[in-house]
Amino acid sequence: MRPDTPADHTAEAERLLRTAAQYPEDDEQLLLQAAAHLELAGDRGRASSLYDRLLAAEPEHPQLIKALQAANLWEYGHEAEARALIAGIRIAAPTEAAPWEIVAETLESHDELEASHECFTEALTLLLPEDEEVPYATRSLLTGRHRVRRLLGLPHDDHDALADRVHTAHTPDMTLDELHDPNRLWALGSDNPAELKAEIARIRSELGSFRSALSRPFPVAVLHWPQPELAELLEAYPELTAEYPSHETHLATIESSLRDLAATGTENLGIVTATVPSYEAFAASESAPPSNVSLLPQYATTLAARGRAVAWPPTRGAGCWCGSGAAYKECHGG
Repeated sequence: MRPDTPADHTAEAERLLRTAAQYPEDDEQLLLQAAAHLELAGDRGRASSLYDRLLAAEPEHPQLIKALQAANLWEYGHEAEARALIAGIRIAAPTEAAPWEIVAETLESHDELEASHECFTEALTLLLPEDEEVPYATRSLLTGRHRVRRLLGLPHDDHDALADRVHTAHTPDMTLDELHDPNRLWALGSDNPAELKAEIARIRSELGSFRSALSRPFPVAVLHWPQPELAELLEAYPELTAEYPSHETHLATIESSLRDLAATGTENLGIVTATVPSYEAFAASESAPPSNVSLLPQYATTLAARGRAVAWPPTRGAGCWCGSGAAYKECHGG
């Protein structure tokens, strides 16, 4: 059952903490989820302790954790510490969208609109590709910047025009200007039944547009075996040779599969990297032999649900997902 009360969120946090103790290789994502539930339960002090614990352990995504900690601390009454963390994140200039979005929205929620606008703009300058399709993770930055500019009363610029085009392509029933109209807040407090009815209809339209995205919180991920791991896998389970005739074919299949998914309109795509020990442990948990081909997509989905997916396609100037060391455009993205 979905947690609804503070007690439910506390119980879910405890469950996640127990799971993290059982699966230390995935503890970062599990502890982040536990901290989120503690925040929803109102236990911000304990959530802050979890963020500190993660940061002390040399995490994989330190800037994301710092951003979440900053948002939590500000709500917890520690504004000065939150501001210091935010300043550090901006100096570090992370190449992932999530820390920027969290920081900018934290500033926005505390009426620091000018600073929020600066963060959104810095992030897009860093992450938005030139003359390419807008990556899935970057769309929320465009949307957030558009919203803040509307609140500031600023005129549309090129980024706003791009945000409008991206939004209209995926949510044609309502423009961003309508969605971000500050006067909508006044309509919700209106005594006019017609205004309230129109606003409810708009909200229902928004919920319908986002329903598919909310039903898939983690990426649609494709499984990637590095060459040494694939060699070890096939040596132990030769029955999988038909699935993986060669490492080169495997890599080409990953890229073509992801491009096919993108062409059908599937969003939030990713790649998860497999290891033989992890796969064998997963097979054991499913009481099935690792040679069972049907386990492979289930394993990929499980890794993605644990937060192990890397977004595809790579961001501008990033190395290729295959691990060759070459830029994506000069490798599988060519």
